[in-house]
Amino acid sequence: MLKTTANPMRFIRDHRFRLFVALSRTPHGLLDMTTPCFAACLWLGGLPPLPVLLLGIVTVFAGYTAVYALNDVVDYRVDQEKLRQADCRVRTGTEDIDAALVRHPMAQGLLRFREGLFWSAAWAAVALVGAYLLNPVCAWIFIGGCLLEATYCLLLKVSPMRIFINGIVKTLGAVAAVFAVDPHPSGLFLATLFFMLFFWEVGGQNIPNDSSDMDEDIQLNAKTVPVRFGLDFSSFAAVVTLGAAVLLTLVLFSLSRARFSAIDYLVVLSLGIWLLIMPAAEFRRNPTQVSAMRLFNRASWYPPALFSITALRILFLA
Repeated sequence: MLKTTANPMRFIRDHRFRLFVALSRTPHGLLDMTTPCFAACLWLGGLPPLPVLLLGIVTVFAGYTAVYALNDVVDYRVDQEKLRQADCRVRTGTEDIDAALVRHPMAQGLLRFREGLFWSAAWAAVALVGAYLLNPVCAWIFIGGCLLEATYCLLLKVSPMRIFINGIVKTLGAVAAVFAVDPHPSGLFLATLFFMLFFWEVGGQNIPNDSSDMDEDIQLNAKTVPVRFGLDFSSFAAVVTLGAAVLLTLVLFSLSRARFSAIDYLVVLSLGIWLLIMPAAEFRRNPTQVSAMRLFNRASWYPPALFSITALRILFLA
């Protein structure tokens, strides 16, 4: 008699774990988690002490996991309405990094609301403790980020200007990371970091993501930039903001305590053109939901690329 090695209970447990991972959009979140790592290393010009590094990694993972899940917790009813109105039940990863596993598992009934709420709250508690241990300023930044994320979600049917709140939220992890490694960082560095990430988020993440969801958002009576102003304006705004992000990236590298060569700056510029400017130009030439999603996916790799350049330079200098 053949003996099966399959374990039904293990399959169920593993499947449920994937649902929690999907709730926190961990595949995309892992890309975003390189942003605070990049910011801290770039400002220091080296690696932080090992205890700070390890605590920082845990805190960053917990923080992004909590905030991404919080988005679905706050948007629970809206996501249910969206699923009723549109055929977007299991949208898997070929076109959207943000939905690489299962889209909105709570709204689909695959996870209970209280499970998602507990998951988000538990990771938020871990992140809050870690942030406080790194620097109490980081804890306040994390709390502010959670409140702003909830506000951003609640303004979906109120105003397209919520895009500015989203831009701010995406900068806070990197700003907190700088304070975690240096309680008195340069104001100029922080301001440049803030606006570089703000413009990257607005042009490379928020606008293209909302553009790809435009049909659903129209049915929901959502107030997003593409719904309110159209794809033509949205594509123009993406080009302008991402152009600013690329230029500010070069300024940011010049403010680092690390010393970068002319070749490093050329690589940074080339990556900005390849990952941001070229897909934004395609979106501008052909402003469709498909080209918007291509821009979103390509732009998502910008922080990991910048972190790689910074890490390689630090290791080379070491």
